Order: sequence, then structure tokens, then C-alpha cells
Amino acid sequence: SGSSDPYCVVKVDNEVVARTATVWKSLNPFWGEEYILRLPRGFQSLAVYVLDEDIIGQDDVIGKVSLSHQQISAEPRGVDSWLSLAPVEPDKEVQGEIHLELWVPEQGHPRVLHCRLIEARDLAPRDLSGTSDPFARVSCCRHTLETSVIKKTRFPHWDEVLEFELAEGEPGEAVLSVEVWDWDIVGKNDFLGRVEFPLNNIHTDPTKGWFQLLPFPSTTKDCGGQLGALRLAVRLVEDRVLPPPYYQPLIQLLTEPILCPGQPPASTALAILEEVTSGESRQDVATKLVKIFLGQGLAVPLLDYLITRELARTTDPNTLFRSNSLASKSVEQFMKVVGLPYLHEVLKPVVNRIFEEKKYVELDPCKMDLSRSRQARVCPCRRISFKGSLSEAWVRESSLELLKGYLGDIVDAIVGSVEKCPLVMRMAFKQLRSRVEEQFPAAQHEEVRYYSISGFLFLRFFAPAVLTPKLFSLREQHADPRTSRTLLLLAK
Repeated sequence: SGSSDPYCVVKVDNEVVARTATVWKSLNPFWGEEYILRLPRGFQSLAVYVLDEDIIGQDDVIGKVSLSHQQISAEPRGVDSWLSLAPVEPDKEVQGEIHLELWVPEQGHPRVLHCRLIEARDLAPRDLSGTSDPFARVSCCRHTLETSVIKKTRFPHWDEVLEFELAEGEPGEAVLSVEVWDWDIVGKNDFLGRVEFPLNNIHTDPTKGWFQLLPFPSTTKDCGGQLGALRLAVRLVEDRVLPPPYYQPLIQLLTEPILCPGQPPASTALAILEEVTSGESRQDVATKLVKIFLGQGLAVPLLDYLITRELARTTDPNTLFRSNSLASKSVEQFMKVVGLPYLHEVLKPVVNRIFEEKKYVELDPCKMDLSRSRQARVCPCRRISFKGSLSEAWVRESSLELLKGYLGDIVDAIVGSVEKCPLVMRMAFKQLRSRVEEQFPAAQHEEVRYYSISGFLFLRFFAPAVLTPKLFSLREQHADPRTSRTLLLLAK
């Protein structure tokens, strides 16, 4: 068809940790999916594979993007850019782990490095039999030794000790390299993976454990974007979580202006935090604040505090809560945290129906596919004219009727859901309305009290969920192009 059905698989050290939804019939897919992965401290690499889903047979691999731990951690604000896809050669993909023990005895001269190769597991199959004939090659201090070959297995057990005499002045910056290969009687041996250890570390601390096998440093030539590119945002954050008592002084400092409101507003910790928070980190700060204050039972007072400060800075009601301020972001995150089950109960029936019906909906004459509309208009009981102008009018009219029907069901569901709406959300919006009335009491601003609530409830809660149900866990997969267009028009 000239297109693909792409999806992404995320691997950390060759272990699959996430899979995006499939975007059907597209060469320019948008996923917009975010994953928070809790990783071991010693992870080596993160790779994203782009694949084309096929109903029959195996899915095709389009390409991949690989980032090492060092590449990601070198960017404190994270990697956020278009990255060219590199080709994937299935036979050269590395997987599996090796079990090693490394030590240098404290006594004896000359010093000898002992490398015990115990076993390996889950190695890549390189032979037609679906197995390999693995052996290990160890290099250190310009010397190389090899283990025996274990035939027809992906789980070899060697339990051999290789010894390397260390010259005076070692280790310096020297490393021990362990490579695993598949032995072939004809042709070149196949590479199965490698791992390296600085000799400095082995001298000071004997090493034992399972280690992930890694590929050789990438030498893949740049394909000049021929395989496409992936827009990827990756950020590595290391959090050290301490016992709860350690955080009490911080929580007291943050909650002080709410529990003890007599302080000058500009000198509180919350006010200072609001001033110094940059646009790009505002959402993170808002998310953490909302969770902290929910834990203290003070989420509604927090929102009231931030909203009051924003209202004090606002002179034109038409711009109220339009910016991505800390107040706006906090209300948005608050709704997502406490209101997601409510959102599902209200929207899921209608969203599921839109996905199942797959009706053709279009209002823009420039985007109308009249061949589809003709198919939709065939009726056995009467003859219909197929003139272009009439067809456009008919498509527009039928689309409006469909949109009104879906929208009516959504609005009815929202209006009838008052008792289902979480009490804490209703309390927050009641307080918001009261503050807006105080700030804009004039008769000409009477409707501002409603706009301020609908701006959050509809524009930042219901409408985004209608637009991209997958991101709000309303659906497991993204919409196909036809359904996606219906959702876009409905959200607008």
C-alpha cells in the first residue's frame, strides 16, 4: 500500500521493557507515549527498535536507535532530538549474560589476575539448529587466552580459570576484555557479545556476578536518513529515596504558608519555588507538589493558594489560566491523579463506540474523500445523484450529525456524572469559582467564574482524553487515521 504499520519496542540491555501502540498505515507516525522505567544502576544501554506490524508472518524491523548509559547521563536535561535510524542485522544482535569471577590474590609475586569463566545464558542462536557453539576469549595486558568450545547450546557451562601475569606498574588504565564467540568449522566465527572490566577495580574489589553481554562499539555507517528518523526524548534521573523522617523539614517548609497563613506571601517557600521554576521543569514540580500535598490531605488548600496568587497577577479575565503557570499545571496534574477513574467511567463507552463504528467524518472540503462518501450513500430504495457539490454537502451534513450525536452523548455523560466526580475535585472547583468571583465581581465578568472551571475541566481534562485516548489509558491502541480524524474534530 506504500505505507507501514509502525510501532516501537524499547529494550534496556537487550531486555524488552515497553512497546508502543501501532500507528496504522502511516510513514509519519506520532506516538506521544511516555514511559517511566525504573532501571538498575549498572544498566549499559537503551535501544528503541521501530518495527512494521504484519498480520501474516513476522513483523519487519525498520531500524533502531541505540543510546549508551554514558550518552544519556552526559546530558543533564536529557536527549531530545531527531535521531537517524540505523539498520538492524538480526544475526549480529547481541543478547545474554555471562557469569564471571575476577580476583587478584593479595600475596605472591608476580601478581596474577585470575579470571574464572563459570557459565553463560540466553546467548543468541547463530547456527541453523537454533543454538551456538560458544567459547570465551579473554584479553588482558597484551595476552589472549580462550576457553574450550561447548557444542550446540545457548547455555554453556565452562567453569574454567584463566590466569594473567600482571607486569609491574599495572593496572593503570588497562582493562580486561571478555568476548564470547560462536565457533564455526567453516568460515569466520560469529560474535556473541563482550564485556570489559578496568583492572583498577579488580585490584581493589574482587568481582563476581552475572554481566550483560554488549555489542562492539557501533561502527554502523550513517544511512543518511534513508531508513527514517525517530524523535526521542530520554532523560535519566537518579533518585535516592530516604526514610520518611528525613523529608519532614521540607514538607513543613512547603506546607507552612497553608497551615500558618499569616506570613508575607512573597517570602514563603512555595512563592519562591514558583518564581524560580522554569517552564520546562514546571510540570515535574507541579506533579511532585500535588502528590506531596495529597499525602498530607492539603491538595485543595495548595491549589487555592496557587490560584489566589495567579489571580492577584491577572488583570484581564480573558487571559486567566491560559499560561502554563505553576497554578495551571498543578490543577492539571491534580485532575489526572484523582480523576482518572472518573474520566474512564464518563468517556469510555462513547470512545469505544467511535472506535468500533469507524464512521467517515469530515468537515473540511479540501480533505473530503468523495469515493468514500459515495459508498456510504448507496441506498437500495432510491437513486442518488453523485454530483460533486451535492456529495460535499451531504458529507458535511452527515458528519455534523455524527459529531453532534457523539458530542451529545459525551456532554450528557458529563452532566449526569456529578455524583461520580471525586469529591475532592468538586471541592477544588468550588473554591476556584469563589476566588474568581472575588477577583472579578463586576456584572460583565459574571461568566468568568464558569470559564475558569471549564478551561480546566474541558480543555485540559476531557478534550485531551478524547483527542488521544491511548495516552489516558482509555484504549490499548492508537486510533486508525479515520477514527483519529473523528476524534480530532470531536475534541475541537
